[in-house]
Amino acid sequence: MKKELKILFTAIMFYTRIPCPSSTDHSPDYINKATRYFPFIGWIVGAISFAVYWLSAQLFDTNIAVTLSILAGVMTTGAFHEDGLADVYDGFGGGWTKEKILTIMKDSRVGAYGVIVLIFSFILKYFALSNLVAQRKDYTLELFLFFISYHALARLTAVSIVFTEQYAREYESSKAKPISKAHTYKEVIGALFFGLLPLMGLVYFHWEFVLVLFPLLILRWYSARYFNRWIEGYTGDCLGAAEQVAELIIVLSFLVVWKFM
Repeated sequence: MKKELKILFTAIMFYTRIPCPSSTDHSPDYINKATRYFPFIGWIVGAISFAVYWLSAQLFDTNIAVTLSILAGVMTTGAFHEDGLADVYDGFGGGWTKEKILTIMKDSRVGAYGVIVLIFSFILKYFALSNLVAQRKDYTLELFLFFISYHALARLTAVSIVFTEQYAREYESSKAKPISKAHTYKEVIGALFFGLLPLMGLVYFHWEFVLVLFPLLILRWYSARYFNRWIEGYTGDCLGAAEQVAELIIVLSFLVVWKFM
């Protein structure tokens, strides 16, 4: 139990900016095992985002509340996944070989492709969330489960790539390298459990919510195929990009499902 708790704290330390006990470190072995808790980090980020939204909605209008909610999620993770999204669009947009793409993604500077995709990503997420909460603002429990679900499912979509694909880089210079080496059934089962459980809560209210999984499966298949085609695997930035795109797909899918229920 003590070891499992340490793995959980390692996941929190690695994937968020939340303070952890001083005994927690970035042990490669623990970071590798922490993939089982990656979707659970979505629970934490989703809960914080929802709390900020709900409290802000008591003082301001929906638009401000949603904006502060998105900001809370970004600050909780330290823009960990947004950075990956920008790097991937810079790398794949400006590079035509595996070596060039990986070099561009490793560059800490953000290029035009990265800036553009972040702008449109935030705009789309803002309008989608605003529309969604406007439709369901009187259903507090469903909204809470939604916030948890879309963060958890997005992380499950990203981490599932680790379980079946190879790491693309040949050197130890990436923050994602420790999670790319090996995994056991515990990581797979843990990720599936924490990733799908919040959605099952929503399915309890309306079975139609399960339909959200279909576009995610398509995204997961296409992302793995695309990354393998160009760089023969994935990188940490690729996982971050997949997570961000998955968030948008989930929010839009929920919006469609809620609209036609």
